Amino acid sequence: MVERPTQRVPRRTFLVRSLQGAAAVGAVGTLGRPVLGGALNDEISVAVIGTGGMGRAHADRFLPTVPKTRLATVCDVDDVQADKAAGDAEKKTGHRPQTENDFRRVLDDKSIQAVVVATTHHWHAPIAIRAMQAGKDVYVEKPGSHCFREGRLLVEAARKYKRIVQHGTQMRSSDVTKRAAEILASGILGEIRMTKAWNVQGHSEIPPVADEPIPSGVNYDMWLGPAAKRPFNRNRFHGKWNWYREYGNGDIGGDGIHDLDMARFGLGVTTHPVRITAHGSRVALGGERQFPDNMSVAYQYADGRVLLYEDRGFAPYGLHGFDSGNAFYGTEGYMIFTRRGRFWVYMGRKEEKGEHMASDNRGHPDHVHDFIASVRSRKEPIANAEVGHLSCGLVHLGETAYRVGRVLHFDPDREVVKDDPDANALLTKEYRAPWDIPDPV
Repeated sequence: MVERPTQRVPRRTFLVRSLQGAAAVGAVGTLGRPVLGGALNDEISVAVIGTGGMGRAHADRFLPTVPKTRLATVCDVDDVQADKAAGDAEKKTGHRPQTENDFRRVLDDKSIQAVVVATTHHWHAPIAIRAMQAGKDVYVEKPGSHCFREGRLLVEAARKYKRIVQHGTQMRSSDVTKRAAEILASGILGEIRMTKAWNVQGHSEIPPVADEPIPSGVNYDMWLGPAAKRPFNRNRFHGKWNWYREYGNGDIGGDGIHDLDMARFGLGVTTHPVRITAHGSRVALGGERQFPDNMSVAYQYADGRVLLYEDRGFAPYGLHGFDSGNAFYGTEGYMIFTRRGRFWVYMGRKEEKGEHMASDNRGHPDHVHDFIASVRSRKEPIANAEVGHLSCGLVHLGETAYRVGRVLHFDPDREVVKDDPDANALLTKEYRAPWDIPDPV
């Protein structure tokens, strides 16, 4: 299903359709993975751009599970990371993919049909849009956009160039999400009027370190890309870059996007909120991180429904026993839902437990299977560019409300904050030449 900001869909219909993307492209095999076959069953050649944690997982764990899909190239600005990813993939498949350190050579390769973009956040949209312009389908890791405007440009590029885009919020493809959708659609919880997303993980401080020479084999200027030119510093490189606004989005965009996406799914909204308030502060973690160590955001929609988000980066414990999760509050009951493959249903005033499900399937590699199936069929995947933009928009609007320190009154149709030029300035960004994104695409 393609979610449109102006679309009004009955709640039960929305919940069922929103998780039918994988089933719609063919028969369903083990763990709900589409079985690929027929005239569209030619080998798909894929490249992975960015081979850190998730990129390497795509290369040696997820893509090898898809029938008739070949990992042709792995690309990384760090030669050591690229070689490691290629070697790991070779151990799994017997085929060693080519390595590159400049994504433009990947896009120039006409034999590659699809790319996985798993770089730092500030590179997601610039590479994804260029890939679509080069005629390639794109799986882009979360968050697909580093700032709000990039999300709309991804949607427009997918439409203009007729490309498949899958956003890397893989819980959309998990077994537990499918079962939760059935329960929500059944109506036993009543109307879901409020949802809450949380991300509570213990992080450590980032003490300052001195700048140093660029490590051998690292194309650091390419790593910086659209960000401002600055000396190499290990704090801003592998593992810690998400705590700096030039490259990442902090907790709310690094991991919280998964929980926000599930909260939006449970609430059944297919538009942006109209009123956003946020609070954040530092209560425990010092150092160089540019984001608060705790954050609370409230999003109100035009019909009065509310989505809440909360993170506590200083806490070595979770909420309801889990570091990440959601609560779906209905008029007759509520559900606790976690990305760790579990949920509980409570009904009525006595809070009687209605159902508990345990599953180790968090959506991988099913989400990748869904993407490749869409590449073959040309049908929309389960988390297309519009789905990704509506969820990533919550990341950016929450961060913007926190930074300006006041209530945002948002126009979902025009995608602007009303009467607030300072806030609107934070919905976009400047790009270092030549890595800007044409607007419109």
